[in-house]
Amino acid sequence: MPDAYLIIDVGTGNVRVAVAETNGTVLSVERADMPYERDAHYPESIYFDPNQLWQTIVALAKTALANSGAATIRAVTATSQREGIVALGKTGQSLIGMPNIDHRGREWEDAIADKNRVYQVTGRYPTSLFSALKLVGIRERRADLWNGVNGFLSISDWVQYRLSGIARYEHSQASETLLYDVAAKTWSAELCHLFDLDPVLLPPLQSAGTVLGPVLPTLSAELNLPPDALVVVGGADTQLAVRSLQPSVDDVVLVSGTTTPIIKLVDQYVTDALQRTWTNRHIDENGFILEANAGVTGLNYQRLKQIFYPNESYEVIEKELAESADSSCMAALGSLLADETAPLIRGGFVFNTPVSHQLTRGDFIHAILWDIACSIYENYKTLCNVAPHPESYLWACGGGMQSRTLRRFIAGLTQKAVRTRDTYRQASVVGGVFLCNDALGIGSIEPITLEEVYPEAPERFRDRYTDWKKARTAFQSMH
Repeated sequence: MPDAYLIIDVGTGNVRVAVAETNGTVLSVERADMPYERDAHYPESIYFDPNQLWQTIVALAKTALANSGAATIRAVTATSQREGIVALGKTGQSLIGMPNIDHRGREWEDAIADKNRVYQVTGRYPTSLFSALKLVGIRERRADLWNGVNGFLSISDWVQYRLSGIARYEHSQASETLLYDVAAKTWSAELCHLFDLDPVLLPPLQSAGTVLGPVLPTLSAELNLPPDALVVVGGADTQLAVRSLQPSVDDVVLVSGTTTPIIKLVDQYVTDALQRTWTNRHIDENGFILEANAGVTGLNYQRLKQIFYPNESYEVIEKELAESADSSCMAALGSLLADETAPLIRGGFVFNTPVSHQLTRGDFIHAILWDIACSIYENYKTLCNVAPHPESYLWACGGGMQSRTLRRFIAGLTQKAVRTRDTYRQASVVGGVFLCNDALGIGSIEPITLEEVYPEAPERFRDRYTDWKKARTAFQSMH
């Protein structure tokens, strides 16, 4: 029976549980939608019931284990969406889960005394996306709930807490809290004071790829795991996806998931004078990742695929895209550009009128992918303004990169070759495998370069890029 790991991945849109061998071969994957509810106490807030999520995780784990064949689970780890947290009660109970898309703290953003100082220490401009302001939102409006809060964890650290009974916070996830000094690699008393949050809320820090402890005996018995199965500290899903590619310092990685982070691996703490980028801890000992983010690109693609291609495969889509190569349809769908001061809150499609009989569903998907590619390109240019990228290639991973058309667009716009590894579809899962190997002292197999899409002549893309910018400007004027 091969040795294998159980990898739990709580994303923004769904939760996955996978079983994978120590060489990265994925034996089974089970998934379910994330169960969100609206919080009527705030204008822009959603939450999840952690106990309901835990029941879903256990059920998915049982199915994934049953479908994986005969494998011996040596370790379990978790990864999750960044910025999401779970608040814990005084006896360690799970009180409320707040995902990255929860903005209960937005009303208190302007109360931050020195946003420039926060950016200097945390590497990110402070907004309600980040964990500290979620906690402020509870404190200011949910006193009944706040009085019972005794701590909090990132979602992946909370999963590992449920697995082991040990509460620790991993460094890449701590980077997203606004309470962590990213350069110093430690919690910040200064930031806790700034947000008026007691440092006692902060669990001890622990590095990714280290052993947290054994799986709790009751859970081990329920999942039929070996009694010596260990819980390994995972980390943020973006960082695990990057790890699956095994890139080098100064490489740029595009991670196409619900959002699309554009990542540059750096070996020192770098910030942007214009505060357009984020700087995060990586999941290795000393590395950082510099980031610009194109926002909810992948989520847009998934939702519109369900409308235009509800029952078709990506192969069918790619075939029809080839037939709509000269499409005049254009889209602007709310992606984020680091150089813009305000997000695009209204978007849509632009095409010639009257509606042509030649307009097809492939034209709309073509426009969606072009919008994603242009958004990635704009953020890539910002990233290069902060930290130049002379290399002739980009790495790409994540489910969105299944589209060769998207990779071709990115290569043409950036004039860089776009490389994928054989790990790119299940990147965060394979990153979790590598971390378990680190913890157990097992050498990881080097991933294989699967494909390299080379850039075409830039003039093929120039006019269409100009048209995209015009469409985006038109939608911005509708605010």
